[in-house]
Amino acid sequence: MRHNVDGRKLGRTATHRRALYKNLVIALITHERIRTTTPKAKEARRLAERMITFAKRGDLHARRHVASILNDKKAVQKLFDELGPRYSERQGGYTRVLKLSGLRKGDAAEMSVLEFVKDGDRPKKKRS
Repeated sequence: MRHNVDGRKLGRTATHRRALYKNLVIALITHERIRTTTPKAKEARRLAERMITFAKRGDLHARRHVASILNDKKAVQKLFDELGPRYSERQGGYTRVLKLSGLRKGDAAEMSVLEFVKDGDRPKKKRS
């Protein structure tokens, strides 16, 4: 039974999977938009949202915690100097996964774009 077991294995060992997520998040922070497979994007989104939440705190402990996870000084600096203040008023939902229409040619994997949301990209309120 899979009670309370979350996350995807993606056919990798635990260390390989952890390194993959870290590299995807570093690329996302650096470029603010990455193109990858849908399962990878959905899993990397979880880690990216946690990193933004730490960046919103902005204290030294949060910076050291993020630096121990990401291992890229430029990405950590950009995260705390630009992205944290950008989402200071937002209560979550800092990233979005947009599914692309075509499949990857080599293995027919479903592709997606993982990107940060802009400030004005709030969804319209639902009609009651």
